[in-house]
Amino acid sequence: MTEGDVALTPLPQADGRTKPRPAILLRQTPPFGDWLICGVSTQLHQEVVGFDDIIEPSHPDFQRSGLKAASVIRLGFLTVLPSDQFLGALGSISRARHAKLLQRLSVFLATERSA
Repeated sequence: MTEGDVALTPLPQADGRTKPRPAILLRQTPPFGDWLICGVSTQLHQEVVGFDDIIEPSHPDFQRSGLKAASVIRLGFLTVLPSDQFLGALGSISRARHAKLLQRLSVFLATERSA
């Protein structure tokens, strides 16, 4: 597995159960090499405009992503998982899309919020 891969992994659902879902591998974290990932959903209405990212069949990297339908890459749905939690790779997103996701996340984290 490598950064930018789309992997299948058990993720928590609203009802508390886990279900195999696609996720984007954002960055491997020290010291154990666990992965910071974000969930992917076909529920496009969940998009936070300017934060999340929509990937559609018309995009150049859609086919190699392994996704089956237009999806929202949800930067607000983050978790850290060890490598052995992944069920397999579906595909990958482009380096440019991966860099855009990391940039959006880092700007969000670095921006001071008022209480």
